[in-house]
Amino acid sequence: MPSFSATEIAFLMVACQQVVLAFGWLAGAALMVESRRAALHWALYAALSAVSLVLFVVSVKPGIEPLRALANLCIVVSLVVLQRGVWAFFACPRPWLWHAAVLAAAGAATWYGLDPANGAWRVAVVSGALSALCLSVGWDMQREARARMELRWGAVLSVPLLLGGLVFGLRAGRAMVSPGTIVAEVTADSALNVSAAFSYLVIALVFQLTLVALVVTRGVVELRRASRYDALTGLLNRRAAQEALEDELQRSRRLGEPFSVLMIDADHFKSINDLHGHAVGDRALQHLGTLLSAQMRDIDRVGRWGGEEFIVLLPGTPLAQAQEVAERLRERTQALPPRWQERAVPLTVSLGVSQWAGPSDELSALMARADAAMYRAKANGRNRVEVEPPPGAPRVSVVR
Repeated sequence: MPSFSATEIAFLMVACQQVVLAFGWLAGAALMVESRRAALHWALYAALSAVSLVLFVVSVKPGIEPLRALANLCIVVSLVVLQRGVWAFFACPRPWLWHAAVLAAAGAATWYGLDPANGAWRVAVVSGALSALCLSVGWDMQREARARMELRWGAVLSVPLLLGGLVFGLRAGRAMVSPGTIVAEVTADSALNVSAAFSYLVIALVFQLTLVALVVTRGVVELRRASRYDALTGLLNRRAAQEALEDELQRSRRLGEPFSVLMIDADHFKSINDLHGHAVGDRALQHLGTLLSAQMRDIDRVGRWGGEEFIVLLPGTPLAQAQEVAERLRERTQALPPRWQERAVPLTVSLGVSQWAGPSDELSALMARADAAMYRAKANGRNRVEVEPPPGAPRVSVVR
């Protein structure tokens, strides 16, 4: 039975941890469709980390320098795989130039460092490469998490990697400053090495937990998005649009600013479905949603109210200005019809415009006026804009 030192046992414990995590990511890959490529990358990262640690323990014995060099390469490759997994998770593919340069430098250093006399150079270059990879992965994670997932705490995800980058960077610096002692320190059975191994165990576990948190958070973000956005058009759904209207009502009551609402209905939409099929009808709705969003300001809100009806909230906009916006949308819709199989599908809209009348005006009354104006536009020939009717005007029934 071979006997292991305390340092070797500590590194083997870390290796066992990485093996368990590798199987965990493999199991996760079977369940996570959208994150499968990332999970497979992270499983390979954990497996290569375990292999590198086992090789390092074996290579501590004298005369097995090639295994130590292979251990160095495995840990560098593992971080390359880790970063590519992060890129796959955020769907931001990058070229191999950066990783090819790192792998080439690490490979040359390990080959040159096969001679024990050059061991310090191997430690310096490989540790420097590991430090650069850790910092690069940490930067990518926090940047993409903040940009794509809108996580304010995205910087927290990079903390374990920043610590790892710092440790590897200090090790590279020590190899340059004290080349005669760094190689001996790495292989020595010392309390420092045991502490370093257990520290790595904790850092590696925390980092893996951040990856899990990343996956869970994206799932929560997607569920939240599905509860607020229409699946077909990508616009706010009726519930989210209603919330936006209520928020604007409260804001306007506090500040005394006007706001207006546009109620929009696609003309003869049933005919589009009957003549061309529901796939063309869906394409027309998607096109209309994209067109409406493209014409709006950042503070405006566009939602699908139901079926072929859309709603536009215009904060700080009085009735006359809202009517101009509605007319511009009408003209734009008529001028840019959706296309299906290289053919234009005629599409027009009827729009009703209503303005909030002041603190006593309820949201239900505002929406009723916008809806009545839209029905009046359809009754008067469609493809037109009508403003809210005067008080007491009867509601017009229109067959769509």
